[in-house]
Amino acid sequence: MTEPLTQSPAQPATDPEAPAPAPAPARRERARTALRRVPGRLRSLPPWSALAAGVLAGGLLGAGYGLAATPQYKATSYVVAVPSDQSDPASALGFAQAYGRVATQLAVLGDAQMWAHVPVAALERSVRTATSPDAPMVSVTATSADPEEAADMANAVARALTKHADAAADDTRVELRQFARATEPAESSSPSAAVTGLVGASAGGLLGGLALLVRPRRSGREPGRTPAAVPGPASAADGRGQL
Repeated sequence: MTEPLTQSPAQPATDPEAPAPAPAPARRERARTALRRVPGRLRSLPPWSALAAGVLAGGLLGAGYGLAATPQYKATSYVVAVPSDQSDPASALGFAQAYGRVATQLAVLGDAQMWAHVPVAALERSVRTATSPDAPMVSVTATSADPEEAADMANAVARALTKHADAAADDTRVELRQFARATEPAESSSPSAAVTGLVGASAGGLLGGLALLVRPRRSGREPGRTPAAVPGPASAADGRGQL
C-alpha cells in the first residue's frame, strides 16, 4: 500500500537583499523631525507668500460656494393705496406704510397660502415688503429656488393684502389696488461664481495682509555669529595720557 503524499503550502519567497521595514518608533521620530522643520520652512518663505496664499484660497472658496449654492429667484408685485372721495392723499400714504408692515403678518399670510400653494412658514421665510416715503405704494417681493413659485407667492400675498384692505375700506376710506403683478423672473438674483470668487479673493487678501502685518520680523543677525564689540568712549584721563 502506498501512503498519500501531502504537500506543505509554499512559503513566500523572501529577497535577502530587500531592506527590512523600519520599526514604528523610527517612523514616528522621522515624523516628529519633519514637523519640527515646518516652522523653519514657513519662516523661510518670502513675505508676500501669506498674501498670495490668502488671495488664492479665498478665491477658490468663493468660486466653489458660487458653483455649489442653489440659485435664487426674486419676483415683485406692487399694490397702491387709493383714497376715496372723502379722504386725502396724505392719509393714503400713511395707510400704505401701515399695510406694508402688516403684509407679512400671519392673518395675511394665512389667506395667501391658499393661492400660493405653499405653507405659511415658507411665506414667512421668503416674502419681504417695502414702502416708499413719497408714494402710497407697497412692494411685495418673494424669493424662491423656483422662479414660478416666487411669482406665485408675491402675487398671492399682494392679493391677500388687498382683500384685507377692502374689508376695512369703509372705516379707513382707503383701498388697495393691484398696480403690477409679479412675473416669472428670467435670471437668478443670487451672485454668480465669478462674483463670489472675487469677494472671496478680496477677503482672503485682507486676511493675508493682516497675517503679513503680525508676522514677526526676521533678525538681521546670522546664527552662529556674535556681534562685533564696539569700544566705549574714552575718558578724558585716558586721552591726556596718550598725548
